[in-house]
Amino acid sequence: MNIQTFDNVWDAISETPEQAENMKLRAELVGRLNSWIKRNGLNQATAAAALGVSQPRVSELAGGRINCFSIDKLVSMMAHAGLHITSIEISEPEAA
Repeated sequence: MNIQTFDNVWDAISETPEQAENMKLRAELVGRLNSWIKRNGLNQATAAAALGVSQPRVSELAGGRINCFSIDKLVSMMAHAGLHITSIEISEPEAA
């Protein structure tokens, strides 16, 4: 029996490495937005107004439905609320 191990759940369940990287980034952005909402004590209606989306979209965000959001939309929501992305860490593959 051959057992595979993965560094991240997205690597395990995504169809392609490209899809896995996209999902990792979206998951990070959704998590950051949800943390911001919680840290500021916002209800869904207030969060929706701050993020420039409808309350049902905030419900999807709170439910962790990352497949409902593009990276562009998540970045737009962050900017609408005055949040800024200040750094991105990119790693290269290890030499064989």
